[in-house]
Amino acid sequence: MTTLSSKIYRLLSDEIIDGSLEPGQKLEEAALAERFNASRTPIREALRELAARGLVELTPRKGVVVAQFSIDELSDMLEAMCELEALCCRLSAQRMSLVEKKQLEELQVEMNASIARGDEAEYFALNHEFHDLICKGAQSKSLASIVAIQRQRLAGFRAAQPASPSRFETATDEHREIVDAILNAEPERAYNAMRDHTARLSIVVLGRLKRQRAVLARA
Repeated sequence: MTTLSSKIYRLLSDEIIDGSLEPGQKLEEAALAERFNASRTPIREALRELAARGLVELTPRKGVVVAQFSIDELSDMLEAMCELEALCCRLSAQRMSLVEKKQLEELQVEMNASIARGDEAEYFALNHEFHDLICKGAQSKSLASIVAIQRQRLAGFRAAQPASPSRFETATDEHREIVDAILNAEPERAYNAMRDHTARLSIVVLGRLKRQRAVLARA
């Protein structure tokens, strides 16, 4: 996506997730183009990205509408993802190659450096590589496929957490525990470390969404 389409995607994604754009609401290209003072090309790119992440649905004769989802459904998906990623981490502690372990260490160093520089965009890109490498290290194509699909579906929601220094400090500590468990070939420790990491993120996301929806309900 272009810079403009990425910006539009992020704004619309936040509004869908926090409930400002309600499930079933139609998103008109012309209205969005006017709102963002943009041509229809970046609008279409943003809508395609939203559709790929399951935040909108492309409906015949209706066009683009905000997807239906409930807090309970999202909670169920996040819980499943916690277990899937934790399983990948357990298997990686048993199966990851020496080269992959070295790559994991280097990614951890690079993530810490990006946080120190205040480069959040680079951090999130490296974090994606970090989790992908752990999934790859599990050496299970079936598991990797399932995780990839779930991660794509949850990407928009999992990004819905406030950026703060404490958030990154906590993530750094959790990543350190995950890497140490994998490098020392401790599968159960690795499993628990990843499950705790993803569970914390899920709790933060669900808590934020519940608060936002409560505010909207009172408005």
